[in-house]
Amino acid sequence: MKRQTRKDLKTDAFAQELGQTVDFLSHHKAESARYAAIGLAVLVIVGGTYFYMRHQTTVRQDALAEAMKLNNAVVSPTPQPPNMNFPTQVELDRAWTKAFTDVATNYHGHEEGAIAQIYLAAKQSDKGNFAEAEKMYKDVMDSAPTEYSGWARISLAQVYASEGKMQEARALLEYLIAHPTQTISKEQATLELAGILAKSNPADARKLVEPLRTSRTAVSRAAIDMAGRLPQN
Repeated sequence: MKRQTRKDLKTDAFAQELGQTVDFLSHHKAESARYAAIGLAVLVIVGGTYFYMRHQTTVRQDALAEAMKLNNAVVSPTPQPPNMNFPTQVELDRAWTKAFTDVATNYHGHEEGAIAQIYLAAKQSDKGNFAEAEKMYKDVMDSAPTEYSGWARISLAQVYASEGKMQEARALLEYLIAHPTQTISKEQATLELAGILAKSNPADARKLVEPLRTSRTAVSRAAIDMAGRLPQN
């Protein structure tokens, strides 16, 4: 009953405003014609821009979704629905690289392009092509929305650590600790740094982990687990 009453009140208010508008227009026909034309032009521009942006967002999301399907593709001489199928690993790798490269290139600076580029960089890192991975991660850090530049920063720190560039890795994560994002908290960045330092500098890793053990959250459980795996000396 209350919901219906609120609806009626809104309808009455709308009808009243509409009646006032019609009355005004009936006495100001010349002015209303001009303002109507201006208003229509503004609506066309604003509405067109809104729907174009919505359309472009959908296009970007669809392109990334199509590329992501290749992560579950199957290499087999016979089709295996619903997964995509390729007769050889070479053909799958070629299709995967092209799909993610197209998304990264066409939507550079957008979140979909950043995600695609992070995937490509990870692939290069897995192959041992660290220089290429570094270049890609740095580009995401410079061009992508903050949330994704943060993930690229963590990934680049891991690449540096793999190369033994501990100072560079540490600097990246210390920056993220000081400048957390909506998707990467200060505590998460701290745990990442502790994990990287675990072998080369367990004392510093322990100093980072200890304050996180008492928060009674998922972070504290991760900190306790990491502390248990650190060397005692």
